[in-house]
This record gives sequence, structure tokens and C-alpha cells, in this order.
Amino acid sequence: MTFVSFKFHPDINEGLEAVGFNKPTPIQLKAIPVILKGHDLIACAQTGTGKTAAYVLPLLHSIINDPDARNQIKALVIAPTRELAMQIDQQLEGFSYFAGISSIAVYGGGSGTDFEVERKAIKTGTGVIVATPGRLIAHLNLGYVNLDKLKYLVLDEADRMLDMGFLPDIMKIISFLPKKRQTLMFSATMPPEIRKLAKKIMNAPEEITLEISKPPENVLQAAYLVENKQKSALLKKLITGKELPSVLVFLSTKSSVKELEQEMLRMKFNVRAIHSDLDQNNRTEVLRRFKNREIQILVATDIVSRGIDVEDISLVVNFNVPHDAEDYVHRVGRTARAEKSGIALTFVSKNELQLFKKIEHLIGNTIKILPLPEGLSSANSSQQATTRLSEHGEKKQDNKQRKSQKKQNNQKR
Repeated sequence: MTFVSFKFHPDINEGLEAVGFNKPTPIQLKAIPVILKGHDLIACAQTGTGKTAAYVLPLLHSIINDPDARNQIKALVIAPTRELAMQIDQQLEGFSYFAGISSIAVYGGGSGTDFEVERKAIKTGTGVIVATPGRLIAHLNLGYVNLDKLKYLVLDEADRMLDMGFLPDIMKIISFLPKKRQTLMFSATMPPEIRKLAKKIMNAPEEITLEISKPPENVLQAAYLVENKQKSALLKKLITGKELPSVLVFLSTKSSVKELEQEMLRMKFNVRAIHSDLDQNNRTEVLRRFKNREIQILVATDIVSRGIDVEDISLVVNFNVPHDAEDYVHRVGRTARAEKSGIALTFVSKNELQLFKKIEHLIGNTIKILPLPEGLSSANSSQQATTRLSEHGEKKQDNKQRKSQKKQNNQKR
């Protein structure tokens, strides 16, 4: 099946051809028909599955066919981070290039000039607004945002927004919107809080769930058991002399990101860091250079784990095991985009073994442990600790089976 089967407006098909989109992904196959029919939708799908196009394309098609669409805000997309808002806006620009539908990304961290540009676009009636919650509320509070004609609301990465404490902001924004609208919610996970929110703001939504909380099958996942003090040396050995044009390294804190960046610069690597202390212009420039292969290694916090859209990342490294197992899925999802293969390696110290086991439990799979390269110690304490964890898990499973068998025997008696 191709995108032609959806019978989009010719201007949309021309945009699809221009950006090289031909075959829809599973989430697009399921979501687009539902959205075109006008139903509210809850779609559960992880990053890297094409969910942005799954809602952008039918929204653009509907706006093009709306006779009252000129100079009016018809759609609002709310996203948790500025990086994701920018990514969505870029896709909107590409798909709507021949359709003449305007959009604006509204997010904090910029200058007063940026705010003024946003204000003018909003007042003149851009077709689609893509916004982070806080920045949009800043505009709403000034009284010039007219959303009376809005027909479509999209909450992208809804679970992430709730995790970040944006629920009050979301409810405030919704209080400005027409009650009669189509609401679409996209989420990587489906915690109870999402269902509670859906009951409040949606009208008999249809649900689509793809397999969640698992990295793409074409990602080669592996791990090294290594002491914290050896992690930098291990990273150097893995990268030096290898054909790896694009490497993304995740750490848990911005202070550790800054430290690793400086250490790798001293080692003469082509590396840059991105974290929340950088202003928006610098973050945008770093991401641009990384996408264009001007920077080989990007060292980052989870600020980009759900927002970065870079094709052909050669290697993703979890320098630290993430505290939230879900973050592992999003980190690893930065490679193997668009059905391509990729490699994801995790550096596990002995105090991170419990977190590592939580990840294996979440994804329902055992991640292969690789031997350390020559010159690095074998991290025996970590190896022994993971063996004890494995034995403990097997013992618990044996006990569970024995209890189950005992219960069955008692019932027979």
C-alpha cells in the first residue's frame, strides 16, 4: 500500500513525493483513516514509527479542503520540548510546501525578537501552531490568540508531558479551545493518567496500540559491564579508528555531559554537547551541525532522547543506564530509524545493575553482555553482581513454580 491509497489532496501528494515518502508505516496505516473520518484518537506508538506524519498528513488534507481556512488557526499541536516542536514544524513545512498552509513553532528559550515573530504569526492567523505548553500560555495570557475557529488539537508525547508536570498547563490551554473539535493524543506508553486525561478532553476516542516499550527489532543491543572510572576509556576504544560518522552519547545529568565533552575534546575528538544550559540558538546550531555530519559525536542529556530527528545515526551509547527504563527505549530509538539497522551499547557499572535489569524486564529480552576490549579490566565485581542477580531471578522463578505446583496438588486432594 502507498500513500496514494489515502486519496489525499494533490498538493499533499506532491509534498509527499518531494520529501521521498512512499510507503506508510504501520501507525500511519492505522491512524490516518481514523483521523480522516473525524474521530478522536488515542494512538500508542513509540518514537521512530512515523507518528508525526500519521497526524500531520490528514490534518493538512482537512485544512486544505476547508473553505474557511484562510488566515485562521485551524490546528494546534502541543509537544513537551522545543526540539520536538521544531521537528514537527519542519515536517509540516515539508508536507505543506505545495499547499500554502502556514505554520509556526512556538517555544521558549529564544530572544524577545523570537517572541515578537511568534506574536505576529499568531495574530495574522497561521494555519497550524506547534507549541510547548508554557510558551503558548504566555501568548494566551496576553489576549490576542484567537482560537475560535480551531478544529484540531494534537497532544504529542502525552505521557512525556504528564511526566514533566504539564497537566495543569494542558488543561488551561484546553479551556481556551472550542468544545467541538477533533482531539488526537499520541503517546509512547499508556499509564492510567493518560486514560484519565482522555476521559476529560476527548469524545468517544478510538484507540490504536502498536507494540510499545520495545526498541525496533533492527537495533543491535549490547552492553558492557564496566567500572564508572573506565567508561571514558571504553568509549574512546569503541570509537577510535572505526567508521562511525554519527555517534550519539547519552548521559543522565548536564554536569556529566559537560565533563565528558571537555574530556573528549582533550582527546581530540570532534564532539559537542547539548543540554538545557545552552540557549536555544546554540542548541539549534549544534543539532544542525550534527545532522549535517559536521560534528561526529553528540553528547546529550535526555532532552534530545525524544526530540532529535537525525537519520543514519551509526551508534547510540548509553554512557549511564537511565533511571527510567522507558528512557532507554527512547534513547535507543534514535538509531535504526525508518527501518534501517543500528547499534545501541549500554555501559553498566555495578551500582547500575538493578536499573539494567529493569530495562531487560521492560523490553522482555536479555541484552547481550560483551567482553571488554583489550586493555580494560574485566570488571569482575560487576560480572559477579550480575551473575548473582541472574541467579536470584532464577531462584524466584523456581519458588514461584513450586508454589504453583503445590497449589495444584492441594486442589487435587
